[in-house]
Amino acid sequence: MTEAPELPLQMRRDGFGPVEELARARDGEGVLRVVTPFGVPAYLVLRYEDVREVLSDAARFSSAVAGLPGAAQGSEDEQASLRAGNLIGLDPPEHTRLRRMLTPEFTVRRMRRLEPRITEIVESALDDLERAGKPADLVAHFALPVPSLVICELLGVPYADRAEFQDRSSRLLDISLPMEDRITARREDRAYMASLVARARAEPGEDMLGMLVREHGDDLTTDELIGIASLLLLAGHETTSNMLSLGTLALLQHPDQLAMIREDPSRVEPAVEELLRWLSIVHSLPPRTTTTDVELAGQKIPAGSLVLLSLPAANRDGAFIGEADTLDITRGAAGHVAFGHGLHHCLGAPLARMEMRIAFPALLKRFPRLAVAEPVEFRHFTVVFGLKSLPVTW
Repeated sequence: MTEAPELPLQMRRDGFGPVEELARARDGEGVLRVVTPFGVPAYLVLRYEDVREVLSDAARFSSAVAGLPGAAQGSEDEQASLRAGNLIGLDPPEHTRLRRMLTPEFTVRRMRRLEPRITEIVESALDDLERAGKPADLVAHFALPVPSLVICELLGVPYADRAEFQDRSSRLLDISLPMEDRITARREDRAYMASLVARARAEPGEDMLGMLVREHGDDLTTDELIGIASLLLLAGHETTSNMLSLGTLALLQHPDQLAMIREDPSRVEPAVEELLRWLSIVHSLPPRTTTTDVELAGQKIPAGSLVLLSLPAANRDGAFIGEADTLDITRGAAGHVAFGHGLHHCLGAPLARMEMRIAFPALLKRFPRLAVAEPVEFRHFTVVFGLKSLPVTW
């Protein structure tokens, strides 16, 4: 019988927030020495200002690493191919070159053009949830379908393939699985995306893949196109899906704040920012490697060290915001690091915000008596914190 792996400290939660050990360390030493699941020592950064400093300085804290030691598999050529186009693992100038091509597609103005279609998708998902009959799983009928269909239409990925790519995503992000299984899921994903890129090169459509081929096809390698599409598809549905389900649960547990949004939908914008901060569904961003000796929170970190960042601890740092452990949707929580910070700030943030801004009020209006039907089970061993299901009644 295979022994269950131990959950890394930076992924441990007490309900929605970080465990007490992380909070104490944040308010104390500020940086913890930890050991990764691969047995490699690392420094876990916990304070808000220190996390922002790391994210702001690609010269001293490099993202361009092959991955955690022990995680690499395959030939050097295959590893290079798997890294191509993966913006979160690149430093300038490679990161700058790719991001410049994608940024125009994710501006607030461009996202607003999608608003009518996103509204249709949300209403259709609510219809499906209602048809399912109570109790129904909010994850399966609403939280997952909405961002999945949005990102599929945006990228040019067939929505009929959603079960396959959602399964691959789950395996890729599940750290309880052997690394070999996760690498296999990544290879399968790259192979699938390669077929879509080949189709787009042969006949570019009006979607984002088609745009990249038409406008930048000579500047992007096939591996880069595959990497970009893989990252956008994964991030585009996993993160927003878990925000919708966890955000709904959080609001149901704070009925006074839920009522504010239901009665006045204009309150949803600050509510979304506060939920992003308070939930911090991405436990930790990809590790950085120090390129020189650095000092954080009074601690010296040698060159060549792995640095991990705890977003939940940083976003609940009292030095950043008062009463940080309290959910207060009226304050907006501007400046949180749930989407990262600096040059790696989430490219899809405007899209995610729009989806949540439309989805939460629509859900609460359609089901004014929404309630949790059964105890829920959290997904702890995934890179993106979430729920396995959310049974609801109304």
